[in-house]
Amino acid sequence: MGSKNKDQFDKPLAQNKKASHDYFIEETYEAGMVLTGTEIKSLRRGRANMSDAFATVRNGEMFIHNMHISPFEEGNRSNPSDPTRARKLLLHKQQIHKLLGESKREGYTIVPLKVYIRNGYAKVLIGMGKGKKQYDKRADAAKKDAQRDIQRALREKQKVSF
Repeated sequence: MGSKNKDQFDKPLAQNKKASHDYFIEETYEAGMVLTGTEIKSLRRGRANMSDAFATVRNGEMFIHNMHISPFEEGNRSNPSDPTRARKLLLHKQQIHKLLGESKREGYTIVPLKVYIRNGYAKVLIGMGKGKKQYDKRADAAKKDAQRDIQRALREKQKVSF
């Protein structure tokens, strides 16, 4: 009776739409984010942008950079002055070591994919991405166009049959 739909909790508040276009995502991890009180309020309102965001490992800790969280309008003095500041990500030490090792291989990088709220906590889905070449991007676009044409043809056929 009191249970809510799982999709409601994992509704993305911000998505990196360029990530699937620029990278083959091979493996994903869910990480917690360290935020201030006003940042989480702004994030819950959907005031985040992660189109240029990337993740790095420094001193055994993972950080997300260039993720823009707009300052909270009704915020107080604890409102951060820099909306694109580096924010710490919370992962297990083994996961950080694995990501660090894989990201050192040529062509691989750690890419933030989406931000959402799960059980009251802000989570970011990060993935190990291998950069796409231009011909890979063209092939993906052609495949997407073909799929769209098939769906359109099926809808037209369905309309005609009624």
